[in-house]
Amino acid sequence: MVSEGGSLNLCFEKMKMGGLVITEWKDIPVELLMRILNLVDDRTVITASGVCTGWRDAISFGLSHLSLSWCKKNMNSLVLSLAPKLFKLQTLVLRQDKPQLEDNALEAIANHCHELQDLDLSKSLKLTDHSLYSLAHGCTNLTKLNLSGCSSFSDTALAYLTRFCRKLKVLNLCGCVEAVSDNALQAIGENCSQMQSLNLGWCENISDDGVMSLAYGCPDLISLDLCGCVLITDESVVALANRCVHLRSLGLYYCRNITDRAMYSLAQSGVKNKHEMWRSVKKGKFDEEGLRSLNISQCTYLTPSAVQAVCDTFPALHTCSGRHSLVMSGCLNLTSVHCACILQAHRTHTHSALPHPAH
Repeated sequence: MVSEGGSLNLCFEKMKMGGLVITEWKDIPVELLMRILNLVDDRTVITASGVCTGWRDAISFGLSHLSLSWCKKNMNSLVLSLAPKLFKLQTLVLRQDKPQLEDNALEAIANHCHELQDLDLSKSLKLTDHSLYSLAHGCTNLTKLNLSGCSSFSDTALAYLTRFCRKLKVLNLCGCVEAVSDNALQAIGENCSQMQSLNLGWCENISDDGVMSLAYGCPDLISLDLCGCVLITDESVVALANRCVHLRSLGLYYCRNITDRAMYSLAQSGVKNKHEMWRSVKKGKFDEEGLRSLNISQCTYLTPSAVQAVCDTFPALHTCSGRHSLVMSGCLNLTSVHCACILQAHRTHTHSALPHPAH
């Protein structure tokens, strides 16, 4: 593979052979400018956009990824000025420490960045439903969207967005309490069948009805975070266990209505799906099936036998030091639950401690 530096050298050599002499910025070919953009940071890219038409063209045609999270003030104005130049942009990170973005910036993005696939708007507290409506009409190629901490959106606007952004695979709605309702989850289930990762942390208004809509409409779910969703019960977990066979990560922190029934349904689903695992092995496409991460912290109704059944079914769940993928903080009655690593280590230690027979 040729490095970016090597590619630049090749470009310079071609220019020398062609007799091209560079005396001003405008003399540099757009192809070379586009390669240079890949070697500099995002701040330099922004500065370059104001140098000359050549740089502006290179940014318009060659810039696919941009982060403005370093911008601590005037981010809104910066987005308004840049958006018309970024019609090839695919990834845009606009994460903020203090709210800056307003609806007119999102409208500009939607009007010009039609190839956008990955958008991070986390902590955009000033944005309203108007922004989601703009994205719905202008950015229909979105596959990844981060709206965590955006507390001003309504469930109506979120449901509307899903009708147009049907390619969404990764959606972070952590803390979007007003936007995430059972109706919104029903819309996600109906419109976003390719969904693989969904964060609903601390969206405390959703119930089993909403989660069950997801389970039936999004069978390819790999990761689901329901931490702090205090209304859900075993019904949600049973539906997920039965319908989402590819589920690898499940967060149930502080879901205090969860009981042993939920754990046994997860364990039974793992056993039921093991024959699919062997089919994959025979086809040479083995990928370790089943849960790899489970957070049941503060789920105080659970008993050791039920949680141990889950741990035994999914060997990728670990309680051992440094590999905590089964998190049980606050569940003092689950201290006896251990993964296979710890049990194996205990057997090895016991065996080595036995006296050797006399010869």
